[in-house]
Amino acid sequence: MSTVVRTEGLTKRYGSSTVVDAVDLEVSEGDLFGFLGPNGAGKTTTIRMLLGLVRPSAGRAEVLGRPVGPTLATALAEVGALVEGPGFYPYLSGRRNLSLFDAAGPGGGPGDRRDRIEGALALVGMAEVDRRPVKHYSLGMRQRLGLAAALLRRPRLLVLDEPTNGLDPNGIRELRELFVELSRSGTTVVLSSHQLAEVELICTRAAVMVGGRVVAQDSVARLLAPTGVVVLTSPDLDAVAPCLARLGGPRLLDRSGDRARISLGELPSEAFVAALVADGLAVRELVVERRTLEDVFVGLTGGETA
Repeated sequence: MSTVVRTEGLTKRYGSSTVVDAVDLEVSEGDLFGFLGPNGAGKTTTIRMLLGLVRPSAGRAEVLGRPVGPTLATALAEVGALVEGPGFYPYLSGRRNLSLFDAAGPGGGPGDRRDRIEGALALVGMAEVDRRPVKHYSLGMRQRLGLAAALLRRPRLLVLDEPTNGLDPNGIRELRELFVELSRSGTTVVLSSHQLAEVELICTRAAVMVGGRVVAQDSVARLLAPTGVVVLTSPDLDAVAPCLARLGGPRLLDRSGDRARISLGELPSEAFVAALVADGLAVRELVVERRTLEDVFVGLTGGETA
């Protein structure tokens, strides 16, 4: 699988302030990549460097196999982006704005422009949009129109900064389904978002950025790996202590009624259940406790908000 985005030691300084500090990122083809971090972490500056909008102070970056620099324009023909909110001509309609976006883009003639515009509007749920000017659009409609602009050329790479801003729950669900479908069809999606639950639901890989540095980068499945704690529900909890003592590693963390949280250490949960049953204890339920992406985020950022 080819690498679509790669950075090595990517750094941006403004005077004595370092806002992006030696960032190494790797995004593979087909990834749904979540880019997380508190406000001011450096996510948007990193994205702007990837798109050639800001020049790095140090390090290097590649997008679709092209180094960020003079030759990046060739790669950008296959990149769609929505960064820091969409910017449109407020007195023009959504379709007229998209027509201007399309005309300014590289490649593709005007002959099939209408088909591209209607196709992009349909993808974001705006096929029936009327002729009113964009200044009368809601924030959610502007976000959808911005995403339509990013999708006009069916890009290989889609880079989105807070794309669900201003959308209602139904709109967020629709875009979530769209991102998954785009990924399945071969588009790589890089999604900078404060919506941790959304990233947890759809992203295959994620990076967490704090204070200009990437502090975690892995598959979402590994980031949300089991904690080593199980929640046991049993009418025989009073008899669990001797079993824990015999096993050695597991220990009781807390108990409420017939439910207890137990740290298993290195013991597999299957072996723990087998030991309970061998001791004649009834097991009503055993749930392996897993972290949420919010747990991971708070642990890495010290509780700073996204």
